[in-house]
Amino acid sequence: MKKRIAAIVVTYNRLNFLTRCIDALRRQNNADMDILIIDNASTDGTKEALASMAAEGVIVYRNTGENLGGAGGFNYGMRVAAEAGYDYLWIMDDDCIPDEGALDALVQADADLDGQYGFLSSIAYWRDGSPCNMNIQRVGLHEKLTDYTTRCVPIIMATFVSAFFPRARVLECGLPIKEFFIWSDDLEYTRRLSKKYPCYAVNTSRVLHDMHSNDKVNIATDAVDRLPRYRYLYRNEVYVYRREGLRGWVYLITRVAFHVLKVLRSSTNKKEKIGVILSSFFDGLRFHPSVEYIKEDNTP
Repeated sequence: MKKRIAAIVVTYNRLNFLTRCIDALRRQNNADMDILIIDNASTDGTKEALASMAAEGVIVYRNTGENLGGAGGFNYGMRVAAEAGYDYLWIMDDDCIPDEGALDALVQADADLDGQYGFLSSIAYWRDGSPCNMNIQRVGLHEKLTDYTTRCVPIIMATFVSAFFPRARVLECGLPIKEFFIWSDDLEYTRRLSKKYPCYAVNTSRVLHDMHSNDKVNIATDAVDRLPRYRYLYRNEVYVYRREGLRGWVYLITRVAFHVLKVLRSSTNKKEKIGVILSSFFDGLRFHPSVEYIKEDNTP
């Protein structure tokens, strides 16, 4: 009996990216999957534009009714797919464009590993073919992936730009924490799984992350009107790394000090930006969200 796969795409007001993502999913060599679109209440005509595809069964469309952020969208979509009985959940952002063999490679890795893993992660590359800096997997708390030749490389953290989860792991370990809203929800979730199971980057599974820039987010150079987003970043990172003991605290304190220094050296609006970094760090100390689990009576 073939395993059922749900490709889960979270979107918000980026119809031009989303349609390219859907096209790429429909071109997968392994077509034995359903495409589940989680729309965070877009206002750019996404619902109307996808209506015909939904009516024809090309996609399954779900509107959350409000903007839940990336974290809430993935929480919502993974719950829907797991409760529907899909065996595997393949999740990604709307600006992720999978190569035609991306899913095949993940399915093959699943078979080779006999399902004995927590999650699998594709290699995300940027427009020029180089690794996408936002999505390089962690092989340790401070070490990033550098081995792009071994087919399956052990990792402990990855982003949600093409992550592949067995349903059984989602039932056991729960859902992404929706209260994160944006940023670091993927690091927390993949680390939650890697503490229990070996997890892997699959070098033969490749996706384009079609970002405008290959630079990492940087509060020192970002516009002041984007500062509210950084409150989630610094708060959420405290939650993720405080659970790693002394090494995690050393990382957090060093990172905060480094970012404050960067703002002091090369930024405008210094007072506002340093205020966001420090206040969000202390917010993280008081941040104690609960992990949601799918009730057993929803399983087939």
